Amino acid sequence: MLVQLLTAWAPDPVVLTGIGLLAAGYLLAVRVGDGRHPGHPWPRGRTVAFLTGVALLGLALMGPTGAFDDTFFWAHMTQHLVAMMVVAPLLLLGSPIVALLRASSPGLRRRWLVPLLRSGFARRATHPVTTWVLFAGTLLGTHFSPFYDYATSHPLVHRFVEHPLYLTVALLYYYPLLGGGPTPHRVAPALKVASLVTMMAPETMTGFFLYSATHVFYPTYLAADRPFGPGPLQDQQLGGALMWAGGMILDAAWIALAAREWLRAEERAARRSDAQIRAAAAAATGPS
Repeated sequence: MLVQLLTAWAPDPVVLTGIGLLAAGYLLAVRVGDGRHPGHPWPRGRTVAFLTGVALLGLALMGPTGAFDDTFFWAHMTQHLVAMMVVAPLLLLGSPIVALLRASSPGLRRRWLVPLLRSGFARRATHPVTTWVLFAGTLLGTHFSPFYDYATSHPLVHRFVEHPLYLTVALLYYYPLLGGGPTPHRVAPALKVASLVTMMAPETMTGFFLYSATHVFYPTYLAADRPFGPGPLQDQQLGGALMWAGGMILDAAWIALAAREWLRAEERAARRSDAQIRAAAAAATGPS
């Protein structure tokens, strides 16, 4: 069973083309940006984060989970976890928008890129409350509505609607929280931590309800031809457990990252306060 699982792949020309263009475009932007700013080379860690995200996206969609996502619910759920809670944050840690701004000409930045980033649409689309509601609403709404089963039983909807939807809402949610680029909203570090902590509620709720259910929610998986592995109900419970436990573990990682930023911000504020106190004391004891 394990060999059959690990050797099953689902190459997709559309996915291969998409992730290839994504990686090539990013590397080109980094190269051009380094040429425009030779004194400030692009951090290698950002490139590693972005390319790792691209590679994991390809693995999730075309690897064993992609080969069995219409057969096993747990494989489909793994794809969602990887896309929404691993790939999206890693892509943003690569700061692709900043890379694009560095690579673009002053005219392009002034006429198009900066106005777009400062537009009313960008302000509304990246507001942290809006993105929280969008992320949570998509997670709950798609898993507990007919949409999920419809997408699973219709390959075009599955490939070109469901997967892009999950990745898009995740990118929007994490964008103001992980510093993926310039944003119209300055979110305090404490609020970033609070957003990530409270997001655990809909994620764990989704996983818990799927795990504890006594009936199969999605008829497509009842009719699936299973060459091995658990039955439909046990499969759904396994997928729910993955969302429940896996989501908490991944959340903890991003919360720790946001908490570190919060602590650094507090340290900088404390240093500024100490400097102001010393300056005030020096002024008070100076010559009158």
